[in-house]
Amino acid sequence: MKEIRNINILAIESSCDETAAAVVNNGREVLSNVISSQIELHKLYGGVVPEIASRKHIEKINQVIEEALEEADMTLDDIDAIGVTYGPGLVGALLVGVAEAKAIAYAKKLPLVGVHHIEGHISANYIEHPSLEPPFLCLVVSGGHTHLVCVKEYGEYEILGRTRDDAAGEAYDKVARAIGLGYPGGPKIDRLAKEGNPDAVKFPRAHIEGAPYDFSFSGLKSAVLNYINGCQMKGQTYNPADIAASFQKAVVDVLVENSMNAAAEFDMNKFAIAGGVASNSALREGMKEACQERGIEFYYPSPIYCTDNAAMIGTAAYYEYLAGTRHGWDLNAVPNLKLGER
Repeated sequence: MKEIRNINILAIESSCDETAAAVVNNGREVLSNVISSQIELHKLYGGVVPEIASRKHIEKINQVIEEALEEADMTLDDIDAIGVTYGPGLVGALLVGVAEAKAIAYAKKLPLVGVHHIEGHISANYIEHPSLEPPFLCLVVSGGHTHLVCVKEYGEYEILGRTRDDAAGEAYDKVARAIGLGYPGGPKIDRLAKEGNPDAVKFPRAHIEGAPYDFSFSGLKSAVLNYINGCQMKGQTYNPADIAASFQKAVVDVLVENSMNAAAEFDMNKFAIAGGVASNSALREGMKEACQERGIEFYYPSPIYCTDNAAMIGTAAYYEYLAGTRHGWDLNAVPNLKLGER
C-alpha cells in the first residue's frame, strides 16, 4: 500500500471506561495520547457501570480532545481526518465518542473514519515496531475479548479462534474478586502470582474439540471458585498467592499453546499480542520464550498501548483512510460489531 505523507489523524476512543484522544501522524508517530481513566470510580462497584461510564465520557471528552491537540501543538485546522471507535463496546459509551467525532468532522468538513476496537488493539503494535507489517498472527486478550487473528493485510483479518464464554481478562477479574483482590483484577493477580507457586494447584486447561484455536475460561474460573469454596467448607486454609499463580499459569498455558499451534499450521514467523492482558508479565514471558524456541519474531506494545487508548485507534484509522474507508453522518455505535464488518 502506498504511504501518503503527513496525514494527521485525530482519534477518539470511548468504548468502555477510558475517555481518550490522540493525534497520530502517518499511522506510526504518536504526537499526543491523552487518557482519562475511570478506574477509581468503578472500583466502588467492583466493575464498570455502563451508565456511569457514559456520563463520565460526556464530562471529559471535550477536555481530552483539547489536551490532545495542545500536546501535539496543533489545532483542528491541522487535522486531515477524524478516527473514532464505533464498536464493539458499551453502547452508551460508544455513542458519546461517535457523536463527538461526527460533530467535529461535520463542522470542519473532514473525512470520518469509524474504527473497530479490536482492529485498534492489533494496530497498537505498529506504533513501536516500524518494521512490523502484515501478514502476522495476533492474539488479542482483554476484559471483553480473546481472539486469535490472522492479519492478512492492513484492515484485512481472519479470526482463527475466539473464546466460547469468558474472555481471559473477564476470568481474571472474577477470580480476583473471589480471592479478595478487588477490581481491576488482571494487574493485581499478576503481582500476587509472583509470590505464589504456579504448580501448587492443578487447574484445568480447556480444549475445544473440532476448534483447536478457540478458548474457554469459564470452566477454569469455576474450578478456582470451587477450590476456594471447598477449602472454606472443610475449614482448610488456602494461599491466595498460590491460587493466583496456578490460575495464571493455566490461562497462559492455553493461550501460548493455541497460538503456537496456529503459527505452525499457518507457517507464520511473526506473532504479536495486544489488549489489556497483553501487559501481563507471565503472558509476555511465556509468549517470548515460545516464540524464541520456534524462531518466530515476537511483538508486543508498551503497557500504555495495551489498555484502551486513542493512539491505537489513530493508527488503525490511518490505514483505513489509505484504503478509502469513509463513513457518513449515519455512522452509529455498534456494540456487537464483528471484526471485518464495515
